[in-house]
Amino acid sequence: MAKSHADIRLLLVQARKTEDIEHQEQACFLERCQLDPSQLKAVNVVRDTLSPALLEEADAFMIGGAGEFSAQNDYPWMPSLLDLVRAAVASNMPTFGSCWGHQVIARALGGTVIYDAEKTEMGCLPVYLNEAGQTDPLFSSFPASFMANMGHHDRVETLPDGAISLAYTESQDHQAFRIEGRPIYGTQFHSELDAAAEKARLYAYRDHYTEVETEAEFLAIVDGLAETTEVDGLLYAFLQRFVVGTSNLH
Repeated sequence: MAKSHADIRLLLVQARKTEDIEHQEQACFLERCQLDPSQLKAVNVVRDTLSPALLEEADAFMIGGAGEFSAQNDYPWMPSLLDLVRAAVASNMPTFGSCWGHQVIARALGGTVIYDAEKTEMGCLPVYLNEAGQTDPLFSSFPASFMANMGHHDRVETLPDGAISLAYTESQDHQAFRIEGRPIYGTQFHSELDAAAEKARLYAYRDHYTEVETEAEFLAIVDGLAETTEVDGLLYAFLQRFVVGTSNLH
C-alpha cells in the first residue's frame, strides 16, 4: 500500500565531526524532502553503530556529504556502511546518495572512487542530462541542462555493474546515476543545499580544499554560488515517486 508523504520515515546517514554542520545537513534534507523532524532518523558514522536493522523502520534511505572523509578510504566504520548500502539495494529500498553518498553507493556496489585534484568541482556549475537522463523517471521533467551547486575533489571513476549514467559535466562523466530496475540514485551535485547552505559548507571545510590555492579564487567560487531552481525539488520528487507512489523502472 502506498504511503502518504506525512507517514514517510527517512533514514539519513551522515559523516560529520562538526556539530553545526551535522545539524545544518539534517535541516537541509528535511527542507528539501518536505518532512517533519519526527520523520527523520539520523545516524552519524563517527559515533553510531551501523546495521542493516536500521532499515527495518525506514521507508527511504539517504546518505549526505562528508567534507572530512573520502569515500575511497577504509575507515573502521566503512565496511558496515557499505554493508548497509548493499542491504538497502537488496531489499529494493528507495535510496539516494548526495555527493559523498553518491560515491559511497557506487563503491558499495563495485564501482571505483578516486581522488582527482585536477577535476575538483566547486561552486555553481552546469549539469547536462544524457539520453538516459532525459527519459529517466526522476529526471525526465528536468531541462537538458541545469545549474547545480557542488563541492568535491573525489569522483566516481567507474560505475558499478547495472548502473545507468544519467548526467555529466564538462569534466566528469558520472554526475548522476541510478541502478537499473531499482529506486537507487546518486548525484555528485548537492540537491539538498541552497546557495546559503553551500556557502556555509564550503567555509566550514575550506582547509580540506587545498586544490583552491588562493583566497581570491575561493571567494570567487563562493560568490558564484546561486539558487538552483531545477534541483530544489529533486529529493521531494524522489520520495513522491518511489515511496508515496510507484514507478516502473526499465
